[in-house]
Amino acid sequence: MSAAPVAAHTVWDGLVGQPRVIEALRAAAEGHGMSHAFLFTGPPGSGRSNAAVAFAAALQCERPNPGASPGCGTCHACHTVLAGSHADVIVVRTEGLTIGVGLARDLVRRSALAPVGNRWQVVIVEDADRLTEQACNALLKAIEEPTERTVWMLCAPTVEDVLPTIRSRCRLVTLTTPTADDVAAFLVRRDGVDTELASYAARASQGHIGRARALARDDETRARRSAVVAIPASLTSLGRCMDAAAELTRVTKEEAEAITSELDARERADLDAAYGVIERGRRPREYAPALRDLEQDQKRRAKRRQLDVVDRGLMDLVSVYRDAIAVAAGAPGPLVNEEIRGDVELLARSSSAEANLRRISAVFEAREQMLEFNVQPALALESMMLGLVAPEVRR
Repeated sequence: MSAAPVAAHTVWDGLVGQPRVIEALRAAAEGHGMSHAFLFTGPPGSGRSNAAVAFAAALQCERPNPGASPGCGTCHACHTVLAGSHADVIVVRTEGLTIGVGLARDLVRRSALAPVGNRWQVVIVEDADRLTEQACNALLKAIEEPTERTVWMLCAPTVEDVLPTIRSRCRLVTLTTPTADDVAAFLVRRDGVDTELASYAARASQGHIGRARALARDDETRARRSAVVAIPASLTSLGRCMDAAAELTRVTKEEAEAITSELDARERADLDAAYGVIERGRRPREYAPALRDLEQDQKRRAKRRQLDVVDRGLMDLVSVYRDAIAVAAGAPGPLVNEEIRGDVELLARSSSAEANLRRISAVFEAREQMLEFNVQPALALESMMLGLVAPEVRR
């Protein structure tokens, strides 16, 4: 029997396991420790961009109840910020691998305008670590010398992912990975997820809120993860290694295409409508370059999305080897992959902790090859699988 979901009462309710961050941002919204620029950092899934949006809502909050803290979640300003439709809150999300200088210059121009309302103009840049060096340089002067009522909010995994010249001018807000208990409670409270399923999703996501919600809601997502975490137990021959690499490549590509295909089709339909292709039955001269630009953007987005999905699969693999090390060491508490404890215990018995650490290193090496050196996923995954198999199988 699942619990009924409970609606959020304030803008802060979506931040899971971040009480200190909420306290600090509430105080800043009330004028204590306010700054013209903030840098939100934290591991993937910790809620960096959610925290920035919640803070933006608190800054715009109309505070309908006298004496209430900012971020009521019920006023018009809070609703429009959370819905992404507030006139004075700009949120930059990129589906590409980088954020270029053209977009950065556009943000600088927009940030110089006075807010439409009587409060703040807020510019939120998700994935600020994807800003190119030229884009960072374009933003630097605006962050150094902002207009009186402009607030910049940058989001990145760590402070090292942002240029020192920019991060030194920002107030740092550090989020942490929420505990499995916090995530499970959030899923039950917000989405009405069954307690047992919420516990599984919280553990399997390793504190990533978005991933936990996907695992809790979608059977296919759970099935794909189950296939990935079953890989270590299946690597009994070189042939199995090649098969596992091919399967992981196929599964991640399918998942990435499932995520992007609907958006691609909608964008193409919007482009056709904008140029009157359907109504007129012909394509105007300007349509071809616009279509080419759209297709290039979609290819870049598809590439990034597949890398994101592969990266998530690699972290699921790492969780199995970490579980095996924990079992070998007799560590207390539930495993991340409690549902395959038998496979994990077999892996712990048949391998040393050092061997499993080497396997984790092989996974991270493959991750670096794809993300940093642009190696094709299929090649990187084949090489990785050979590093995961037992030495006697390779001989």
